[in-house]
Amino acid sequence: MDLLLLIILLIVTFCSGSIIEKRHFKNLVSREKALLRFPTVSFGAKKVITNKKIVNVRMVCGEAVIGADYFKCFVSNIKNFFGGRMTSYESVMDRARREALLRMRESARGASIILNARIETVMVNDPKNPQSVPQCAVMAYGTAVTYGK
Repeated sequence: MDLLLLIILLIVTFCSGSIIEKRHFKNLVSREKALLRFPTVSFGAKKVITNKKIVNVRMVCGEAVIGADYFKCFVSNIKNFFGGRMTSYESVMDRARREALLRMRESARGASIILNARIETVMVNDPKNPQSVPQCAVMAYGTAVTYGK
């Protein structure tokens, strides 16, 4: 009976997790297309050569925390036993990174460019509770610069 319950739980979490993940990736792609022409660079102002006057400079950031579903945890525990890449968590990291970058870029609307873009990541997990679901927290930040005409 317990095995049947585990199998049903794994099937439900796999299906719901896949649906949520596919919807999020689709949303990310459409938002990235909207911001395709907005420059975001990882180097500073000294390398950006322009003769335009700087009108505004402000710090912008975007944060995202994405949790893994129980199916990903189950699969990763099996892979952890045998070793190898944790591909089930790679999609969680990718979604969190892209979401944080998009939120940073969206918060910089009206700016001409984002300089010194940086990304910080951390996996959040409660080591005292083995039943806790790992989460990936990502923060993207940079300097939004607005040039005058």
